[in-house]
Amino acid sequence: MTIQLKERECVENQPYFGNLSNRMNQYRESVLSKKTYICAERALLATEAYKEHQNQPNVMKRTYMLKNILEKMSIYIENETMLVGNQASSNKDAPIFPEYTLEFVLNELDLFEKRDGDVFYITEKTKEDLRSIASFWENNNLRAKADALLPDEVSVFMETGFFGMEGKMNSGDAHLAVDYQQVLEIGLEGYKERVLKEKANLELTEPESIDKYQFYNAILIVLDAVKIYAERFSKLAKEMSETASPERKRELLEISRICAKVPNQPAETFHEAVQSVWFIQLILQIESNGHSLSYGRFDQYMYPYLKKDLDNKNITKDQAVELLTNLWIKTLTINKVRSQSHTFSSAGSPLYQNVTIGGQTKDKKDAVNALSYLVLRSVAQTKLPQPNLSVRYHSGLDSQFMNECIEVMKLGFGMPAFNNDEIIIPSFIRIGVSEEDAYNYSAIGCVETAVPGKWGYRCTGMSYMNFPKILMIAMNDGIDPVSGKRFVKGHGHFKEMQTFEELQAVWDKTVRELTRMSVIVENAIDLGLEREVPDILCSALTQDCIGRGKTLKEGGAVYDFISGLQVGIANLADSLAAIKQLVFEEKKVTQAELWEALMSNYESDRSKEIQQMILQEVPKYGNDDDYADQLVTKAYDSYIEEVKKYPNTRFGRGPIGGLRYSGTSSISANVGQGKGTMATPDGRSAWTPLAEGCSPSHNMDKNGPTSVLKSVSKLRTDEIIGGVLLNQKVNPQTLAKEEDKQKLTMLIRTFFNKLHGYHIQYNVVSRETLIDAQKHPEKHRDLIVRVAGYSAFFHTLSKATQDDIIERTEHVL
Repeated sequence: MTIQLKERECVENQPYFGNLSNRMNQYRESVLSKKTYICAERALLATEAYKEHQNQPNVMKRTYMLKNILEKMSIYIENETMLVGNQASSNKDAPIFPEYTLEFVLNELDLFEKRDGDVFYITEKTKEDLRSIASFWENNNLRAKADALLPDEVSVFMETGFFGMEGKMNSGDAHLAVDYQQVLEIGLEGYKERVLKEKANLELTEPESIDKYQFYNAILIVLDAVKIYAERFSKLAKEMSETASPERKRELLEISRICAKVPNQPAETFHEAVQSVWFIQLILQIESNGHSLSYGRFDQYMYPYLKKDLDNKNITKDQAVELLTNLWIKTLTINKVRSQSHTFSSAGSPLYQNVTIGGQTKDKKDAVNALSYLVLRSVAQTKLPQPNLSVRYHSGLDSQFMNECIEVMKLGFGMPAFNNDEIIIPSFIRIGVSEEDAYNYSAIGCVETAVPGKWGYRCTGMSYMNFPKILMIAMNDGIDPVSGKRFVKGHGHFKEMQTFEELQAVWDKTVRELTRMSVIVENAIDLGLEREVPDILCSALTQDCIGRGKTLKEGGAVYDFISGLQVGIANLADSLAAIKQLVFEEKKVTQAELWEALMSNYESDRSKEIQQMILQEVPKYGNDDDYADQLVTKAYDSYIEEVKKYPNTRFGRGPIGGLRYSGTSSISANVGQGKGTMATPDGRSAWTPLAEGCSPSHNMDKNGPTSVLKSVSKLRTDEIIGGVLLNQKVNPQTLAKEEDKQKLTMLIRTFFNKLHGYHIQYNVVSRETLIDAQKHPEKHRDLIVRVAGYSAFFHTLSKATQDDIIERTEHVL
């Protein structure tokens, strides 16, 4: 039996992709209009379990914690929905994860509602509940224990927040996609059978088997807990059916049947498959405080179930779209609260739940199918910041599908983003990923990529490396000019340097030493995560943790590569160009004059003259000018080569790789990092945002979009495997005509085919609209913008982030 969903009602002046069904429109409105509250329920249940099982290893504490939550947490079924499962006691509420941290939560209890952006509401009862468990978690969570692992040698970086590790210590990992295809094919019962077999085959006299034995027991308990959670909804749906209307009764009974089956058993219908995937996506979010848990190649593993139902006439395309829109609205109900300082780097409460479509099959054919189109249609209808939609581009990508992607972009909510098979697949193969797996990669979170179901945590998202600030430290004899603290051994002050080449050499030494320091910090925090908060369900659903008897942090994944975030690439390019041209070549500015201008934030009359010379006379990154472009390429190489030297904590413990590489997916860290960065030699004033991703600095790219793409292509995109994030902004009128759409298509194809670009995404919104939305947020509640590698509602962003988006260069084609 399948629910006979109502066909989408036709409406006059129907948009290109059609409208949401009435019920999904009502559901969307109810979710969007809901205030976001802090929810204490998960924290209370987690504390209860930890207290009861204090003698257990952490892997078992976490197991019993998740079991306790899934068996006791509040559940509900909304009137409009055909999919069930909730993360907190109400939609969009943010649960608290005290096993990671409770410190910032307690410190900000009275501040959540007063934030400039990322506002949360909280009741007095919730405050009381959270305070009641505070004593148990004091010095007894990840934050406290990771702090204790940090060597004294890196204390200065933690005190100043230089590497931006707030999110890692408070939020855990994620940044992966589990093996959804296998979940659908064998169900959790299939996993249980394998675990029992592996457990039975253990030789318990071998020391490592003791930990494996505990891990296997943990998986078995968690799989049963997931089954119980699903069965709770089955029971609730059946109870609700007894008083429902005849039509809703049929739906609720079908929901009850499906929840009694999946995800424990294999899915057979499209509805079962969608519900199974949603249950897993949701419970992974309940288990871990990480973000960037992604759906992987959704159109590939879900298509067989859609095709079967379509062929058997058990479902229509409109009904399938309605289920998909239901899933996307459900996805938006997941929420997590971050500390105020963390929000500066991830504005808009993003969860980065990425859905990947398109690309190629494992036998190198175009992978676009009927579901690929329906995903586009459903995302266009819901028009939400979640999920984060990515399209895998390749030279043979279906032209009609490409056209549909542009039509979605025209809607102006920053999706889809494009990742390029032509550069990503060869890069993966070169670092040791099998060809079959490389062709099966997906986007994870923002623009980073990994093989779903086989890759460990954090293919990106480690340390922030603030390139402009590092340049200032290099120029200041190793001392951070903002804090006055020594960060690295000094190699002389800029005012005494004799040549530009001497400055380049000092940059090279400084960035390499700071890279080494970042690795020390990352390793200490990773060991804290491994020991304190192992994720049982996430590990079980990632190959080959079960086969190895190891959690993800212990080396259970097939592949394990990680990267940090390098911020302010364009600022570094323009700064180096200004110093080389004005100081050392043309000698229009002395070293002392430039340094005084930087220290005074370009405030004196002479400093203002220097700032104008920098802004008006010096070549800028983003204009296809080798003068600036090659300078930053060489400077970036120092980091790229250095970070490759240092393996991660999983190296030699099982996975292929266990290494680090580079990545520019800086989310909104350009704003947060800019807040702590003084004036820089590119003419940027103190405390203002840095350039984001690998995009040019605002309004410095004067020669149009083609020149931007050429500048970006000069970076070593084959080495920056963690993602090369390029944001572009165009006015909606630019895409009004068919020939303009074709121009954009040709531009993207040229960037990917000829220039080997890694990624591109577009904000299709006018400056005037953004300014009006900032002044009158109530008139633009549904305005969504691309912040970095993700989209967010404009009105939820801090003013600083809004200003940053407003000031981005607006291109014409």
